Amino acid sequence: MAGNSNRSPRSSDQGMAALSARRGSGALSPPDQGPTRPGPAVVLELLRPGSFVKLRNQPQDLPPFQLIRCRGGRCWVRQQAWGQLVQWEVAHRQLTAVA
Repeated sequence: MAGNSNRSPRSSDQGMAALSARRGSGALSPPDQGPTRPGPAVVLELLRPGSFVKLRNQPQDLPPFQLIRCRGGRCWVRQQAWGQLVQWEVAHRQLTAVA
């Protein structure tokens, strides 16, 4: 047993008992069940490029936006009057499809 300490199995048991006593119970706590989610999962609406969308709480007099693309929770939209090169980046969760 070269390289091992002179501890006996009994000293290991005493260490576990001391650990249990410090935790305030006679048994060890259960292992972690893994990371917990902060809340229910959010399901995003499927939005297709070229479709028309509105912002949540968008004023009635503002026309719908045309969806350019979505990636990583962000979407790029534009107004038809803005021209092809002007786009606005918004969070996907702020958009709803126009029926």
